[in-house]
Amino acid sequence: MDLRKLKTLIDLVSESNVSELEITEAEGKVRIVKSAPAAAVAQVVAAAPVAAVAAPVVQAVADAASAAAAAPAPAGHTVKSPMVGTFYRASSPGAKPFAEIGQAIKEGETICIVEAMKILNEIEADKSGTITQILVENGQAVEYGQPLFIIE
Repeated sequence: MDLRKLKTLIDLVSESNVSELEITEAEGKVRIVKSAPAAAVAQVVAAAPVAAVAAPVVQAVADAASAAAAAPAPAGHTVKSPMVGTFYRASSPGAKPFAEIGQAIKEGETICIVEAMKILNEIEADKSGTITQILVENGQAVEYGQPLFIIE
């Protein structure tokens, strides 16, 4: 596997919500595991040339992750996902979203749905206020504890 392909795979994992990716090809096997929210680590089990090239790429990704971790957290209360699943802003594709940016919400009001194992789980606001940011795209996979909304 060449360096460009390996770097592309690492970038895809680091930019997505995929926590682990494993690919087996004729010349070897590559396993990429995301260990922190913005970091990715590559574990290469292949011929020596590929492993020698992968180390600088992994270091570059780790450096980028430490720089991203230093970014300030958004102001306000963060509503986090209570489970792993798929995030939906509305009850059905054509329906009005539960919450919009700038909308005033009350504690206990449904603000989204996280689908897990074909079960639609309504996520309620754990604080009253105004939604200032929606941090997840509709239909995107979410992890446990991943920030979904910012409420001020």
